[in-house]
Amino acid sequence: MTIPQWVLLGFAGWTLAVLCATIGIYRWSLILAGRARISDWRADQAQGSDWYRRAMRAHLNCVENLPVYGAIVLCASAAGATGGLLDALALLVIAARICQTVVHVGFTQTDLVAGLRFLFFFVQIAAMIAMGVAVAIAAAG
Repeated sequence: MTIPQWVLLGFAGWTLAVLCATIGIYRWSLILAGRARISDWRADQAQGSDWYRRAMRAHLNCVENLPVYGAIVLCASAAGATGGLLDALALLVIAARICQTVVHVGFTQTDLVAGLRFLFFFVQIAAMIAMGVAVAIAAAG
């Protein structure tokens, strides 16, 4: 497997880990302690602590960006596009993704923290755009 493909697998794993280690533990701890019922959790309303709502949003950020990254890697694989630039950009995507999640879940959202979180998001988007351009150039060439 190529580095971008390994990163895709890691991205999927990270998305699942965030789900289980934050949302899953929060919900099940309340359910098992008898402080909530399994039917209490609804997707159409804000629930839980501020930390829980940030964890929900961080997980959704992963879910929203995973298909975009996956499409880029699929196209890179189909085009046979490889190389150091794609590898470096893929590693940058996953590093920034992990940092964004940690900042989102781990810290109360001040202006500074939200700005840092956005910086990590922007790095991911810029790296994915650059990957897409590199794949398109490789496929055209």
